Amino acid sequence: MVFSSHLFLFYFLPLALLLYYAVPVRARNVLLTLLSYVFYGWANPLFVLLMLLSTLLDFACGLLLVAGLPRDPDGGLPLLNSSVRTMRQKAALACSLAGNLGLLAFFKYWNFGAEVLQEAAGRLGWSLPEPGAVLQVVLPLGISFYTFQSMSYCIDVYRGEARAIRSLWDFACFVSMFPQLVAGPILRFHDVSLQLQQRVHSLERMTRGICCFSLGLAKKVLIADGLSQLVDFVFAANAPSMSAAWLGTVAWAFQIYFDFSGYSDMAMGLGWMLGFDFCANFDSPYRAVGLADFWRRWHMSLSGWLRDYLYIPLGGNRRGGLRTSWNLLLVMLLGGLWHGAAWTYVVWGGVHGVLLLLERLLCGGRSPQQRMALVPQGLPRLLLTATTFGVICLTWVPFRADSLGQAGLLWSAMLGGGRQDGSTVIVDAVVRQPWHLWMLALGAGIVWLAPQQSRQFVSVLTGRRVLVCMVLLWLSILQLTLQQQQPFIYFMF
Repeated sequence: MVFSSHLFLFYFLPLALLLYYAVPVRARNVLLTLLSYVFYGWANPLFVLLMLLSTLLDFACGLLLVAGLPRDPDGGLPLLNSSVRTMRQKAALACSLAGNLGLLAFFKYWNFGAEVLQEAAGRLGWSLPEPGAVLQVVLPLGISFYTFQSMSYCIDVYRGEARAIRSLWDFACFVSMFPQLVAGPILRFHDVSLQLQQRVHSLERMTRGICCFSLGLAKKVLIADGLSQLVDFVFAANAPSMSAAWLGTVAWAFQIYFDFSGYSDMAMGLGWMLGFDFCANFDSPYRAVGLADFWRRWHMSLSGWLRDYLYIPLGGNRRGGLRTSWNLLLVMLLGGLWHGAAWTYVVWGGVHGVLLLLERLLCGGRSPQQRMALVPQGLPRLLLTATTFGVICLTWVPFRADSLGQAGLLWSAMLGGGRQDGSTVIVDAVVRQPWHLWMLALGAGIVWLAPQQSRQFVSVLTGRRVLVCMVLLWLSILQLTLQQQQPFIYFMF
């Protein structure tokens, strides 16, 4: 089920809110869990079983981590506070990690691995059956998000950063909450554990949630979907001109930003409607003054997850320059693979890893915060921002391309080396249509001139701001009646 659909807006969401506020407070987590399972299983009910398996695995491992330890005076489960871990506790954590990563690896990377193996065998002169003839695995929606989210519970309990939870319903609610289930932000258990037990419901939060949801819906429907045809056309072209290639790539940079940040805003708004306070996922990423600064602003829940649960445990930057470089490159490669099982994502992650290493070397190993302090205001910052955005646009090409060949063709066109033929004129004419140029100008104006944080915009609700949100909601719903439903880009991850 998609947020930007009539089914969700006019049927599921009103009914969910009505039932949620009608049942007693103690039953709301149970109801929210059931509603989330309906939401997730709407397209394919079998996917629900996979999410349930992940939930049961981590719930059991969490209880095993604290089994046999004395209860707190209030009867609650204990908080691990010793630096020494028993073999049972280490085995419980290993079981959680192996189970979740195993499910993710099988469902997300089986087809890719089979294709790579078949290609390697062909080069050696061997013959293997087509991957789909042996086993064709369907990727469950949102599996990359809820496996990371579920894993964070056992890791937090193991580290002593959160208490194990006694209620299976509460834990299932944490894993399956429909507002952010399919495309984040990736929640960490220690950030929402108290909210699962007690949270605030008020008219002010409901109003703020509706306004934030409206802003996110407008980003998705009015801007991201409005740019999609231009992006699809340019990336499918065989001979785009240099200007068309750049305009199409900039359009893609805007599309993925407004699509994904729009989903995050809607998730945040739905969270407020249900009493939860989710973390922000974006902070003006295209205003960054370097790649490290960009990753502090883009998909912040994933960047923070990879930093705290992978980069730092690997040693971070504490074991010398060579080990730091290896850790950074490995994390970015794995981050690329997390986004998708294809060589294009591996290249995307690898390019970002190499650029981050080069930036770190050029800046003498300074942290992103230290680098920011050295950047002066005015023209130098504008030039750095423009240069960073240009580099980011180049790196977005393999992320969107269907193949490395298509990415190479567009890169060549962007750098002035693309071939020209009779179709080039047609591509230019389509790209330069007034509607496409107007959408690009609108996206640029919002990205660099307007407030970016929807959380901040709705934090102080005035009559004028509420009116703006309601007008945007009305326009978005009107637009939905005029276009085909388009899923969110990050649904494929």
